Amino acid sequence: MLKKTKVILTGYRATGKSSVGRILAPMLDWRFIDTDFEIEKRQGLSISRIVAKKGWKFFRKQEKKILTELADREQVVIATGGGAIMHQQIWNRLMKNGLVVWLTADPQVICQRLAADPVTEGQRPSLTSRDILTEVESVLREREPLYRAGSHLKIDSSRSVVEITEEIMAFLGRINRN
Repeated sequence: MLKKTKVILTGYRATGKSSVGRILAPMLDWRFIDTDFEIEKRQGLSISRIVAKKGWKFFRKQEKKILTELADREQVVIATGGGAIMHQQIWNRLMKNGLVVWLTADPQVICQRLAADPVTEGQRPSLTSRDILTEVESVLREREPLYRAGSHLKIDSSRSVVEITEEIMAFLGRINRN
């Protein structure tokens, strides 16, 4: 494995990517970038407004554009949107010099986190228009093979953010020593 000069956090919604990234980046003295936040900033709209006005296809195009810009950046921790893994050509580039960490959670835990998050409605529009548990289970079934193939490290996010960041730091230290 080549030396990793960035960390990419992937996984479904509400698995802790942004929370982990905000703590991990300063530990590494790297910049933190949340791709969903970048899209909102550039468009001047929340994700749900972008999707409502322009559709998921437009949103995915913006997501792909940001991932392409970040593919060759170094010393960054990137929290990706849950669907970013679907951009396979760019994902392969990200994996070359980035440590990709897949944060997982049980569907019921994801639903509880989404229900408890006051910004969920504004930031996380429905992907399928089904009830939340059915949607989470369905989308996870679809994306799980991509997450599995597109990551170097899988971590259950039911642990504390500090424990998760420590595990990532230890793993990054081991692979970058070799």
